[in-house]
Amino acid sequence: MINANEPVPRVIHFTDAAHHDQQMYKHLNFKSGHIYVFDKGYNNYDSFELFNDKDIGYVTRLKDNAAYELMIDLDIPWDSRKSIIKDQIVELPIRKNGQVVRTITGRLVTFWDEATKRSFVFLTNQIELEAIHVAEVYKQRWQIEQLYKQLKQNFPLQYFLGDNANAVIIQIWSALIANLLLVILDKSVKRKWSFSNLASFIRINLINYLHLFRFLENPQKDWSELYEINQLKLSLYDG
Repeated sequence: MINANEPVPRVIHFTDAAHHDQQMYKHLNFKSGHIYVFDKGYNNYDSFELFNDKDIGYVTRLKDNAAYELMIDLDIPWDSRKSIIKDQIVELPIRKNGQVVRTITGRLVTFWDEATKRSFVFLTNQIELEAIHVAEVYKQRWQIEQLYKQLKQNFPLQYFLGDNANAVIIQIWSALIANLLLVILDKSVKRKWSFSNLASFIRINLINYLHLFRFLENPQKDWSELYEINQLKLSLYDG
């Protein structure tokens, strides 16, 4: 789990591939008044019913095969009609042994993404939130995808150094810790670096002795001063 305003994970839990995504619910401490954004693989109406009871907000995507009953078609503001196709209050069935035992109330927002020419249907319990803002909240979930991409591009997770679960977990934790240190470093210097360039530089210079923060602020000046110092040291031997 990752906070919307932070670039690093808040909660990490490892499972094997056989575990269903929804098993993650029992490892999280959901708080009233917060909004949680999930991929549609985490859709669980029993959990969403509990969220409704405890004033816990959620935004997710509706599964393609989801059944629901339309209750109300909400008005769409004129300034949102290019992006919002539908805004609806619906009843969603909770089933036990194939039978509907009760329903929960949800809100469906159908959003048109002009960039990808695709429509997305979002499910939420946030009735007061403007429809366009529901879509914007869901976009925050892409921070997790960006984190995955960042890890895959800059750390050796395409292969593992050991073949047992403990070795794999250690390697993943090592990558996450290294990523955290690089994020802190990136946030601590004024000069802007691309994350990949920063990671590459650190990797290349792991065994070199230099003042890291000073170099990252002004690499040209620091290299020049370091070169002059090394030349001076060499001249002492020449004499």
